Amino acid sequence: MGVVLALSYKLVEVFPNLRFNFPVFMINDPKDSATFYVVEQGGKVLRVRGERVDTFLDITDRVKFGGEMGLLGMALHPKFPENGRFYVSYTDKNMYSVVEERKFGDRSYVKELLRVKQPYSNHNGGHIEFGPDGYLYLGLGDGGSAGDPLNNAQNPKSLLGKILRIDVENNKVEIYATGFRNPWRFSFHGKTLWVGDVGQDRWEEIDTVFKGGNYGWRCYEGNHPYDLRGCKGKENYQFPVWEYRRAGGNCSVIGGYVYNGLYIFGDYCSGRIWGLKRSGKVFRAFLILDTDLKISSFAKDLKGSIYVIDHIGGKIYKLVP
Repeated sequence: MGVVLALSYKLVEVFPNLRFNFPVFMINDPKDSATFYVVEQGGKVLRVRGERVDTFLDITDRVKFGGEMGLLGMALHPKFPENGRFYVSYTDKNMYSVVEERKFGDRSYVKELLRVKQPYSNHNGGHIEFGPDGYLYLGLGDGGSAGDPLNNAQNPKSLLGKILRIDVENNKVEIYATGFRNPWRFSFHGKTLWVGDVGQDRWEEIDTVFKGGNYGWRCYEGNHPYDLRGCKGKENYQFPVWEYRRAGGNCSVIGGYVYNGLYIFGDYCSGRIWGLKRSGKVFRAFLILDTDLKISSFAKDLKGSIYVIDHIGGKIYKLVP
């Protein structure tokens, strides 16, 4: 599928007899390493074990699907095997970003945790993941259009353009970090939160995010001034650990996972996959694969192996050294 460049990796197709409809995420079952949950943007979650497939969840009647809207995220409660609780993040028919708690085996159970109006159809964000502290994290984009015209990302009263932290036991939501354009996929490695934030038209960025940090958008795109009207001094913002240009077919960063000492990430348009590694006091990125995939997400199984999800082709691949 790709040409190995800096490091010796290859992609091996999994589920070779299956093709998914606009897959955007995948989760390994915490008690069964052979079972995966594949999230389709149109509103379905499929449970896959080998070549056996059944519908785990179907909320197509609730989901507004198209462009950057749809069923965008899923997370399993840390005690999912005991309590059956799981969470979905989607754009609803009225263009709200919604996070719901549901229960396996009880289709009537729906608990809404959050509902945020989206002013435009793009930059929905939508990824959700439990952190090591037991809270559910959600990434929301700046609301869309271009250049954050409503200045949501820097507005402390708006939930847009933020990483949010949700206490699912007490249904409390707080702003964890601010200043994002469209955080598309994030993950924890230990206590470190790695975020891929999609740029405007010149720079894509990778951030390591801490509570209370302001990551700059719309004042800065990556390390570079974008629109400084009303902005504070540069020392008030956190800047990416890595950025790359929108050039040579690159257009949209896809955040990934730490694997074998590398932070693996990719680009939706170019299909390139890189590994980011600290070298002394700075980071360096190594091109791992140059593929023809439209990468919507990476996934990680119970053993730590990395998977690559092809949004348009509908296939899923394992990254193999």
